[in-house]
Amino acid sequence: MLTYQAQANHDESKGNPPYLQNRAPLQQKPFLDLPFGAIRPAGWLRQQLVDMKNGMAGRLDQLYPSVLGSRNGWLGGDGDVWERGPYWLDGLVPLAYILDDDELKAKVRPWVEWSIANQMKDGYFGPIPPVSEPAPEAGLQRDRARDWWPKMVMMKVLQQYYTATGDKRVIELLLRYTRYQLQMLPRTPLGFYSWWGSQRGADNLQIVYWLYNVTGEAYLLDLAEIIHRQTFDWTDNFLHSNDLAATYKFHGVNLAQGIKSPVIYYQQRPERQYLEAVSKALKDIRLYQGQVQGMYGADELTRGNDPVQGSELCSAVELMFSLESMMTITGDVGMMDHLERIAYNALPAQITDDYNGRQYYQQANQVEVSRQNRNFVTAYDGTDLCFGVLTGFPCCTTNMHQGWPKFVQNLWHASADGGLAALVYGPSSVKARIADGTEVEFTEETSYPFNEQVRFIYNSEAEASFPLHLRVPGWCAGATIRVNGKIYMQPKGGQIERVVRKWKKGDVVELQLPMSVTTSRWFNNSVGVERGPLVYALKVEENWKDVANTDRYGDYQEVYPGSPWNFGLWQECIKHPETTFRVIEKPNSEAYPWNPQNAPVEIRAKGKQIPEWKLYNGSAGPLPYSTIEYLKESLPVNITLIPYGCTTLRISEFPVVL
Repeated sequence: MLTYQAQANHDESKGNPPYLQNRAPLQQKPFLDLPFGAIRPAGWLRQQLVDMKNGMAGRLDQLYPSVLGSRNGWLGGDGDVWERGPYWLDGLVPLAYILDDDELKAKVRPWVEWSIANQMKDGYFGPIPPVSEPAPEAGLQRDRARDWWPKMVMMKVLQQYYTATGDKRVIELLLRYTRYQLQMLPRTPLGFYSWWGSQRGADNLQIVYWLYNVTGEAYLLDLAEIIHRQTFDWTDNFLHSNDLAATYKFHGVNLAQGIKSPVIYYQQRPERQYLEAVSKALKDIRLYQGQVQGMYGADELTRGNDPVQGSELCSAVELMFSLESMMTITGDVGMMDHLERIAYNALPAQITDDYNGRQYYQQANQVEVSRQNRNFVTAYDGTDLCFGVLTGFPCCTTNMHQGWPKFVQNLWHASADGGLAALVYGPSSVKARIADGTEVEFTEETSYPFNEQVRFIYNSEAEASFPLHLRVPGWCAGATIRVNGKIYMQPKGGQIERVVRKWKKGDVVELQLPMSVTTSRWFNNSVGVERGPLVYALKVEENWKDVANTDRYGDYQEVYPGSPWNFGLWQECIKHPETTFRVIEKPNSEAYPWNPQNAPVEIRAKGKQIPEWKLYNGSAGPLPYSTIEYLKESLPVNITLIPYGCTTLRISEFPVVL
């Protein structure tokens, strides 16, 4: 893993970037976060956020009042005191301020105001700890009010709220709380109240560094060292153990959050081992635990890469956040590619179109969604795959909402050399200041990730000189960058390039990212089909069924196949992808894309049905080892593949047949 030096030729006498940069002695970051309001999603991506507002994200206090109502401990009540309230806010705050929605802002405000008004004199904040632990109550987490872990989530909420509002009371609260931590952590360390605090300490560490950058308070660096020492040693584990090659070693969500720990600490102690640890971990996850959609099998514990093992929704959004956090520190293109792979494949597949239901687990090869006990390590009465508000375990009900808003907020960044950077791509616009304080604006017009062209239009009246950084993904063999119709450069994939010029209103930069159909190998030598950032899966007819239910999991939806799913991919498609795969693009860029009906791209291919591959225990049976020779006399038939994110039922890791 190489760190990207965005400021290699930066003359600080010409002006520093006008956004928050790491203070000395912290390592400078190549890319800097922009404030809420600077980035506006467009097209389907904006509609995704609107659907969130109208769905669970904006109405969860009504849909889940037992936890998010007035009894919540984060509102001063005697009910739930743990992670679920802060989890919801961690997605609601960015959603509210990206959409600039007064209704959502009004839902955020009481939680923030209560935290500020009820901070204790010693600096503690959060639910008021009782004299003795309260009696258990079904559906609520009423114990461990002092646990460090939920406070970490609320610190992220407050940090985002301050970024949006500039409310200085937030800084005062966090300074008092971090002094409280400095005093108390030596006596009651991160893992004292629960295992989760020591596993997820990097979330705490991030906010401490941010607070140091805002205030310059030197004690925060001492606190950072304490937090690092008390956090599980992810660096040593990734570098010097084989835990990622073994089974049952990690909780999936802890891994998604912990993987950023070495890189976050690297800012204070910039030694190569911290970058190397994460680089090795990502490779090991891909090799031993990985699934084609960018995630890994962990239901809830890691146990290999079989495509019928579950992958938790919390793991997806937390791994996205970890990648977003790391990529601005390292400038690593592979992390940006990985972020898109999750966002444009795993994330939309696990949530209903109207954002009113979600799965606890998803399967890479998912051929039936029903209430049935499957072979998961941690199961919840067979509801784990069903789409509902409370199916599986409700942590995901509250935590899922950070996924899309934070992804939008990471489409654009300021660069350390005084310019702007488009690091992941999606329809949007940005309005931000460059080094000399001039406000500039770009519109990003694109059907990406379905189409290979991204257009950037400079909309500002003011002429200005600055660099525009553009990522060329690793999957792209070679890109073409044109400025006002003329070729500017033709870079290879896996790097970030700069377009440096004096910009004038109406300037157009066109980034062409050729998307070839490629294949990759997965569990039991199976094959994934990819084009650009998208994974493609077998299109299976889906029959949805509403189920009225009276137990604690509430109503839910099941999905059954209306067409065969047990196809293998014909080996000739793998040998000759350029002639055997046929890509068909559909002109519906304004429509919501993430379902089989609206899929903007299809790939026509050839396959053969495997009669012996049948349903087992509600899932696709054991994946036949490839290559399958006994079907070589049968003729291949036409099969249709669509983007993984458009599917609910699918085969995405195909057996190969002769």
